[in-house]
Amino acid sequence: MRPFTLYQIYQQFNRDLIGKDSYRGVTLTYAWLANQFGHFSLGFIPTVVLHFFLSSTNSNIVKFLSFIRINSPVANAEYWSAFVVWGGWILFETYNFLKPLIWKESSRKEALSNGRYIFQPAWYNVTFDTLTDLVYFGIGALAASLICNYHFEMLLGLGGLTLLVAYPAYYWYTTKMLLQNAEYPFQLRLSQWNNSIKDANVTYILEFLKQKQKGKHILIFGSKGTGKTTLAVALATEASIKSSCCSYVTAVKLLSMFYDPPEREYERSLWDWRKCDLLVIDDINPGKPVRSDIISTGLFYEILNNLDNGPNNIENIRDKNIVWVMGSDDPTSKLEEKWKLLLNQIGVDDSNIKVIDLEEV
Repeated sequence: MRPFTLYQIYQQFNRDLIGKDSYRGVTLTYAWLANQFGHFSLGFIPTVVLHFFLSSTNSNIVKFLSFIRINSPVANAEYWSAFVVWGGWILFETYNFLKPLIWKESSRKEALSNGRYIFQPAWYNVTFDTLTDLVYFGIGALAASLICNYHFEMLLGLGGLTLLVAYPAYYWYTTKMLLQNAEYPFQLRLSQWNNSIKDANVTYILEFLKQKQKGKHILIFGSKGTGKTTLAVALATEASIKSSCCSYVTAVKLLSMFYDPPEREYERSLWDWRKCDLLVIDDINPGKPVRSDIISTGLFYEILNNLDNGPNNIENIRDKNIVWVMGSDDPTSKLEEKWKLLLNQIGVDDSNIKVIDLEEV
């Protein structure tokens, strides 16, 4: 179930359609709508153009067809133009889908076993996206056919495709709402992450995404360039796609937000860090080559447990799934031990704390 009311979806849709993007910025939901309009247009425009040539007695296409003894405009050109264009896009998208799966670089056997991926792509999700695009291509082609020459059968087909795309449109539009409300700094799927990591940690991350228990904490350590932030964002992105309310925030920003009243309303934001299911706290410490701690556990706890919101802050940090991007785990500074002790101090059991050190492979 999506964590939105129909009115909230309507509000977002209204904002996407009404207003100037030049000063407000393009949202992910707006980009998705524009993308689907593009798919519709790529079905609509070529169908109109092809119908014009097929139905014209002076067209070069008809002259070419005369070689196979078709000397007059093609009968039912509106049918032929729509299904030729739609069929062409089906062939293209099939190739586009299968190429990276089977033919790209590695052998077919390696590709099918997903040997070049650390995290397996969600092929069912990619398939669903491809099929959604194909339906929009078809809607554009059939709509153009109806304009060229009305047929009741085409009207029925167009109506059927429109009904068929209703759920995919709802799914993908609300998925974009989930992603944009998380405020990720960039877009990345887990299968696109290709740094080094232990197999045991890969297994844990996949299990983490499947489980429903709250209060799980992942501490990601690593120096500059090991992929700490990208792994955290990619992990949370997969959780967003699975309908979880996620939030991304840097540690410095979160420290200031510890003073915000819990009931504060954020403009055009459906949730804040307190109300999300999964929180990514980035840039707690930079890691190598910077060796000193920018945010110590003592400072973090002092601000967390402030006089205004201390108990509420502690409860939300303790009982929420959180990915902590920590920096380097230098043995001399004992960062892992310090942060685990801090989590223990606010009530997190050791069994709910997982350390992933990206420098250990």
